Amino acid sequence: MSEFSELYQEVILDHNRRPRNFRVIEHPDGSAVGHNPLCGDEITVYVDMDGDAVRDVTFQGAGCAISKASASMMTEAIRGKSRDEVIRLFDEFHRMVTDDPSALPDVERMGKLAAFSGVCEFPARVKCASLAWHTLLAAIKDGKGIVTTE
Repeated sequence: MSEFSELYQEVILDHNRRPRNFRVIEHPDGSAVGHNPLCGDEITVYVDMDGDAVRDVTFQGAGCAISKASASMMTEAIRGKSRDEVIRLFDEFHRMVTDDPSALPDVERMGKLAAFSGVCEFPARVKCASLAWHTLLAAIKDGKGIVTTE
């Protein structure tokens, strides 16, 4: 395993063991529930907006290490961003986890989220990594919703 792969694995394991922003926002501006029947992941994303910007974002739920770590890292990555910036970051993240594994992520732009670049080599895990992101989009676009990976 390369040094970078080991580092990425540690980042994912850390966010799984000690998820950031793992709590409920009382009276959120938006929330959505996500479900991945393949893996059993269940997540609720809560969003508090300040105009067009994400003031606070949290999540609750249970799932595999990849799902939980992705949700945790997502909450850190999008705080303070506008809806359009969140959508662009979602698009970049989704491309990264579904594209050719030989394509290296832009680590400067993706930051710690680049830890998920190897997920594209495991198609069954793409849904685990992207569940929180799809759930987030429902929360910020519609203010509510139920998302499934099927």
